Amino acid sequence: MNATSLIHADDHIESACDVAPPIHMSTTYAYTSDNKVQSAIYSRLSVPTIERCEAVLHTLLQGSVTVTYASGLSAIMALLCHLHPAQIFLERAEHGGYHGTLGVAGIISRLNGMKVHHLDTLDTVTPGKGDVIWLETPLNPTGEVTDIAHYVEIAKKHGAVVCVDSTFAPPPLQNPFEQGADWVMHSATKYFGGHSDLLAGVIAARPGLGDAESLKEHLIDDRENLGTAMSGQTAWLLLRSLRTFKMRIERQVANGAIVAARMAELVKEGKLQKVVHGSLQEAEGAAFVKKQMPGGYSPTFAIYLKNEKQASTFPNKLKLFHHATSLGGVESLAEWRTMSDSQCDRTLVRLSIGVEDAGDLVADIEQALVQVSSL
Repeated sequence: MNATSLIHADDHIESACDVAPPIHMSTTYAYTSDNKVQSAIYSRLSVPTIERCEAVLHTLLQGSVTVTYASGLSAIMALLCHLHPAQIFLERAEHGGYHGTLGVAGIISRLNGMKVHHLDTLDTVTPGKGDVIWLETPLNPTGEVTDIAHYVEIAKKHGAVVCVDSTFAPPPLQNPFEQGADWVMHSATKYFGGHSDLLAGVIAARPGLGDAESLKEHLIDDRENLGTAMSGQTAWLLLRSLRTFKMRIERQVANGAIVAARMAELVKEGKLQKVVHGSLQEAEGAAFVKKQMPGGYSPTFAIYLKNEKQASTFPNKLKLFHHATSLGGVESLAEWRTMSDSQCDRTLVRLSIGVEDAGDLVADIEQALVQVSSL
């Protein structure tokens, strides 16, 4: 044995006819003999598995450009760095919305003075050209659906840009580009990942939004300099997950509809205070909801217990639901949301419906409600 053989004994075994994509773990890639620049150079720039992920996500999101990142938050940061708006309009923390988005907006505001406004100030504060209207729909943690087309109409009057965090409603549930959005962002950690074992994010640009080739080159340059590319292993896990995405999301949407319908009945029976779900918004007369979400409604939504003590105890009485944050995995989760977001209503429990049998999930919720009913 010598050191040379330990490093080079397998050099001749360079490839195989893999059916499943290989995991590319190398941080650096050898230049070709003709010294031509290739896409695989250094893993902070990209790796072959990232390119495969982006090819699949590109067909799924139907944008002109699709770029992945190491997390949903890094995708948000990258998009706002690219757009560098003077002002951003987003949901009030007390109304809902991902607190991480507010955190990123706060960081950028400290760096360059970007002004942060709430969506409900659009009546009094005028967005300028290039300013960002940031929508999250359905809204975290409630699952409430926001009318994208309404805000697109406002943006067009002033040359503003509409970005939609569509994490709660991946394709085929909704396609924000059809409503006129300029950019779409997803935390791929959630439904695209689907197994609670990876962190990733993705952004996509509206078809026709600038020159696609130069736009992608700019975004990848920024990603390289921000250091926010996925690792090879994460990209492999995401690609594995995307293979089964359609089957998973269809099952979760169907289950979510069944569970939400039963939750609405429990409200009428006086066992819950309230439930928020896209199907119920439509039933209450929000006509835009069905048009915006033709593929079904989010399997993540909120139920409101009758008091804080019930809400804090309820998740720990469940047998099938894990009491945990995050969402979109094959396993169902229930979170007393104030555990991770102090601004949240303290009676709210967020449900992320998985792929188990819907009847079992309903039964689990009902038995837990019985246990907390006297609190």
